[in-house]
Amino acid sequence: MRTVLITGGSGLIGSALTRALLKKNYSVIILTRNKGKRNRALPGVSYAEWNLEAQTIDSSAISQADYIVHLAGAGIADKRWTSKRKREIIESRTLSSHLIVKFLNEHANKVQAVVSASGIGWYGAATFGDKGTDTNPFVETDPAADDFLGSACKQWEASIDPVASIGKRLVKFRTAIVLSNEGGALKEFRKPLRFGIAAILGSGKQTMSWIHIDDIVSLYIYAIENEMLNGVYNAVAPQPLTNKKFTLQLARSMRGRFFVPIFVPSFILELALGDVSSEVLKTAAVSCEKVKKEGYTFLYPSIVAALHHLK
Repeated sequence: MRTVLITGGSGLIGSALTRALLKKNYSVIILTRNKGKRNRALPGVSYAEWNLEAQTIDSSAISQADYIVHLAGAGIADKRWTSKRKREIIESRTLSSHLIVKFLNEHANKVQAVVSASGIGWYGAATFGDKGTDTNPFVETDPAADDFLGSACKQWEASIDPVASIGKRLVKFRTAIVLSNEGGALKEFRKPLRFGIAAILGSGKQTMSWIHIDDIVSLYIYAIENEMLNGVYNAVAPQPLTNKKFTLQLARSMRGRFFVPIFVPSFILELALGDVSSEVLKTAAVSCEKVKKEGYTFLYPSIVAALHHLK
């Protein structure tokens, strides 16, 4: 039985990935800061402790793993971006990557591949006519943006890159907004619709890239099981769309015709969210052609199919 070691295993993607791996007869080890609190593990799941500040991991977890999936990191949009929060967002990713690299270097192991999360925040914001429009989407060779998330993603990826120099296959997924009933962005988009309000953000013209939870999970398993995957890939559905189109489609799926579209002005979002508002107001159409050329077929390529499944 093959074993997958997961960081960030209790998060939205990690929890879904764990369930999917168990169905495929993998065993799963989840790294946690307090193993003592994890006393109700699913059959096939075990827990091992790690400590980012002390830079320690239970070395037996590394020695048992055939693959490592690295998902750990503080939530990008969970809190306002204070200086302290920005530092936490970066260090939660880079320190955890450094720790994985250190233990793979220093301890005997049989790890064949490391599959690491990254984000489409790498690409920053596009303006009309530039990269990021529907007709000219961002691709993996585009440089990192010079804004906060661009810099954070660049540091994040660089911190895990040494894995490749020690002979491990490395795959990095730059992930879009993940749509799931278990939490994340979709829960927030749905809140005003409970009151019949379809809240269109800013002008609503900004393009957003997204991916269904089942597709991001399937991509991680695809990367584990297919040795041809190597390097960075965009984990985005094939059909990005504007915020207005997304919001109206979500409204129709939830309430039929019984909703009222309301535009939320940009300055309101800036007051409510601070710097995080730049992420919901920017255009970021991102291409998935590279991973499609590797043979991956999306389960939910359109927003209609995705939202119908997530009803």
